[in-house]
Amino acid sequence: MRQSSTVRVLSLAVLGVVTVVAASGCHRGTRGDYALAPEMRPLEVPPDLTVPNASGATGVPALASTSSKPAPASQATVAASQSGFTVSGSRDEVFNKVGEALGTIEGVNIASRAQLLGSYDIGYEGSNFLVRVVASEAGAYISAVDPRGMPATDAAATKLIAALKAKLAG
Repeated sequence: MRQSSTVRVLSLAVLGVVTVVAASGCHRGTRGDYALAPEMRPLEVPPDLTVPNASGATGVPALASTSSKPAPASQATVAASQSGFTVSGSRDEVFNKVGEALGTIEGVNIASRAQLLGSYDIGYEGSNFLVRVVASEAGAYISAVDPRGMPATDAAATKLIAALKAKLAG
């Protein structure tokens, strides 16, 4: 009697182990792509690489400076010329000269400066704008930019740019 109860307990234990192994997903008959050799696996392409290239779908209009006939001076062109000028030298050299010149102009408050971006955040005569220094073919272009990213055309910005031009380019 004792031997039959031991056999019964052992058979239940073996049955339990077989059930656990069968339910755990260890099947020898079915193999996924992961089990294949790397060169045999199917190629997976990300969805954004299967979209056709549409970079040439929109055309960029030609600049007025590249057209054959001269364009009349617009208000934006006049404003841009009043809010900037070019100085010879590298961008970093000119950036430092602009900082020194701004320090000598009465009423200029430099809120912050970012040499990496080439900009000074300026408060002058109740107006706030950026003075930017950008590398150009002829040296460095110094300009005043309003918070919208457009050339600053208010009286304070044009006055400050004129003062900087007198100190640096003159």
